[in-house]
Amino acid sequence: MKKFKIITIVVVLVLVLIVILQNTQSVETKFLFVKIAMPRAFLLMLTFLFGFIAGLLVTLRLEGKVEKKHRDINTV
Repeated sequence: MKKFKIITIVVVLVLVLIVILQNTQSVETKFLFVKIAMPRAFLLMLTFLFGFIAGLLVTLRLEGKVEKKHRDINTV
């Protein structure tokens, strides 16, 4: 099962890399009141990284709540 997980992660990362490298055109992006011109590949990479980090933070937070719940149940 561990090999399957690693292979899946590698395949997804390779697909993300292919999509990023195929999108090299420059785009203008508005963030709040600022307009930023950057390659589309960079914008895609930033979006992927923010999503990945958000997923990690949510997972860690949920695991902390589950552990706390188990600790509270065991102390009663």
